[in-house]
Amino acid sequence: MTEQEIIQLTNQVFEESFEIEKELLKPETNIFEDLGLDSLDVVDLVVALQEKFGVKIRNDERIKTIRSLGDIYNFIFKLKEEHK
Repeated sequence: MTEQEIIQLTNQVFEESFEIEKELLKPETNIFEDLGLDSLDVVDLVVALQEKFGVKIRNDERIKTIRSLGDIYNFIFKLKEEHK
């Protein structure tokens, strides 16, 4: 899976699950401050990303450092690389 595919699929999750406009989905966008997600939204986000990418996220400590869309893209990319 390429980095571009990860970006597209991640953005699709935000568009479909949270009805966020495509123009707002940039690597530097903060998911809390810019998109207004809260802790309950993050639970939904984790579930949606796990389903979309077929990975386990919930117990991964690295998830706590995620603040931006770019962080999510990199996190998913690393997970996919680790589970090849």
